[in-house]
Amino acid sequence: MPTDATLTSKGQTTIPKEIRDSLGMKPGDRMTFTLMPDATVVMRVKSKSVTELAGMLHKKGRKPVSIDQLSF
Repeated sequence: MPTDATLTSKGQTTIPKEIRDSLGMKPGDRMTFTLMPDATVVMRVKSKSVTELAGMLHKKGRKPVSIDQLSF
């Protein structure tokens, strides 16, 4: 689904509506951009924060651990 966009003098662009809709993007979503060795740019939508992921890996019989309790 190739679509074109224009870069402004401030380095800004608009993600085409077809792309935003396909990715389920909404205002406030964050993205990461990765430059690959072949000059391809990979954009990933970061639609969930760490706090929204809390409890997703919960196993029966184990108490959930808060983010503050994690040791890095």
